[in-house]
Amino acid sequence: MNLKMKLTGALLGAMLSTTAFHGAFAQEDTIKIGVLHSLSGTMAISETTLKDAMLMLVEEQNKKGGVLGKKLEAVVVDPASDWPLFAEKARELIEKDKVAAVFGCWTSSSRKSVLPVFEELNSILFYPVQYEGEESSRNIFYTGAAPNQQAIPAVDYLAENEGVERWVLAGTDYVYPQTTNKILKAYLMSKGVAEEDIMINYTPFGHSDWQTIVSDIKKFGSAGKKTAVVSTINGDANVPFYKELANQGIKAEDIPVVAFSVGEEELAGLDTAPLVGHLAAWNYFQSVDTPANAEFIKTWHAFTGNEKRVTNDPMEAAYIGFNAWVKAVEAAGTTETDEVLDTIIGVTVPNLTGGYATVMPNHHITKPVLIGEIQADGQFEVVQETPAVVGDEWSDYLPDSKDLIADWRKPMECGNFNVATGKCGGKGS
Repeated sequence: MNLKMKLTGALLGAMLSTTAFHGAFAQEDTIKIGVLHSLSGTMAISETTLKDAMLMLVEEQNKKGGVLGKKLEAVVVDPASDWPLFAEKARELIEKDKVAAVFGCWTSSSRKSVLPVFEELNSILFYPVQYEGEESSRNIFYTGAAPNQQAIPAVDYLAENEGVERWVLAGTDYVYPQTTNKILKAYLMSKGVAEEDIMINYTPFGHSDWQTIVSDIKKFGSAGKKTAVVSTINGDANVPFYKELANQGIKAEDIPVVAFSVGEEELAGLDTAPLVGHLAAWNYFQSVDTPANAEFIKTWHAFTGNEKRVTNDPMEAAYIGFNAWVKAVEAAGTTETDEVLDTIIGVTVPNLTGGYATVMPNHHITKPVLIGEIQADGQFEVVQETPAVVGDEWSDYLPDSKDLIADWRKPMECGNFNVATGKCGGKGS
């Protein structure tokens, strides 16, 4: 076991235990939190649900007595799928609205846009979506999956269970798919996959004409080796992509697709019958049968007034991040950033799949990995589940990051500590 693995394993440290405060609301003020999600533009198909989920979590927490005896107030803004606008809206939330923390962003482009704002103004962002890794900021908590909690296990599943030898890495043209596919290509080649057996394709946000690309995928898959598509296509481009797969007769048994950005919400807009058998890799599915999940779904349906509204993985990540923040604030006795940052590492809260999530010193959380198969009703049947995995912020498969770890505990407080040289490359991400 190398030093990085030993240090990463050692991060599973002590868990904090706090008692929820259920007193009466203080009369003088509220605690504001920011909700930073696109309610218009290409990402609204995914992000609007997260805005609603945050409003539900705030409402439920207020029923329990709020936080520190004060009522929570959600301040909602719409950055409209415009990455520079995310930074402007984040600054507005922190400086003008005086929010204690922000819950938001979906794409890595939006997260990269706001990161310097949160570091400059020393505020906290909870980011609830899978991402490419290669980052650890003092001011950001990554409650979605890192590549070792989603992408790499998905590839392993396809190789081991479907016999896949040829790979199409198809993504939207921005940082998350590009970096994830860079990691996956390095990983696949480390496993003996030839470079000519890896096809990489990128398309713009909102891409709608998939005929040629799907035809190329079909041709690539006709070389006599079992082929799969690993999809990092984001937003509403997924709708015409899956429709074109069906139009060209590509079935899961021929060329399975495993997606990292398609969940229950995205499938709600599709005719799923031709997609049965295709896969998604997440850390949660609505179909998970646990008491915690049943209660969450019941609360969600009551809040939205719509029994047909689905839940999804980023909602669970938002749920975990929100509850971890509440627990850390109550442990600190304040919403002040520095105090919360000190108390939140080690905080453990229930997830919705029957286990627990712990906030690690690298500001990632522990998560099980679930591979789900699309069903005709738009839900997923879980075909594989792993124990909880610690999110790896720096990939073991890229030369520039294989020796790096992040540990935001004092006295290290470093986002890119090199275990080979024993030096911190700088406190930033």
